[in-house]
Amino acid sequence: MAQRELVEDLVVANRILFDQGVLDGFGHVSARDDAQPDRFLLARSMAAGLVEADDIMAFDLDGAPIDARGRAAFLERFIHSEIYRARPDVQAVIHSHSPNLVPFGVTPARLQPLYHMTGFLGDGVPVFEIRTVAGENTNLLITDGRLGRALAETLGSKPAALMRGHGSVAVGLSLRQAVYRAVYMELNARLQAEAMRLGPVNYLTAGEARAGAEVNDRMLERPWQLWKREALRKG
Repeated sequence: MAQRELVEDLVVANRILFDQGVLDGFGHVSARDDAQPDRFLLARSMAAGLVEADDIMAFDLDGAPIDARGRAAFLERFIHSEIYRARPDVQAVIHSHSPNLVPFGVTPARLQPLYHMTGFLGDGVPVFEIRTVAGENTNLLITDGRLGRALAETLGSKPAALMRGHGSVAVGLSLRQAVYRAVYMELNARLQAEAMRLGPVNYLTAGEARAGAEVNDRMLERPWQLWKREALRKG
């Protein structure tokens, strides 16, 4: 993919994630530069719903901007840099504070797939506990490489992880897959909380989760095009 096309898609991803209620004034989405895999693209520090092509910056895997030109970078860019360093398969990273996910990072309840759209959650969603790395007096932000590496270790080979008292991270083998996962993970959390109030939940089996993920991964373009049209229509 040409870098211009990747930048355009990254702008769209920011708009979609805002429109779908995953990102608000905070949170961010990045994409690995497929021409230079030791770099990634991420907007300057700003709200996702306002991102334009000129706001996209390139970073190395230490989280250092390649050509800042006076633009401020996100404090938590180390989430992205260290996941890309640890996971060569990952092509996109999303960090959000989407509200329905937060309770599953601070209670014994664990996020589990309860419908066919979220089979990718079937391998489990680990919870990152920053206290085990940096003690009890942090601001819970991932503001350096050490904390980023610890988060990447918690994520491991999974598609997503929760961050206790903070939010979540979702990754993908493509930008479209990461966006799909971030949107439907938030929806699963809302549905799971509602279902748990009604009684015991009949979650997907491991086989159902795998089969659901496989078929949905072949149809990522369908929701992407719809979400793109709606997000751009709203400006």
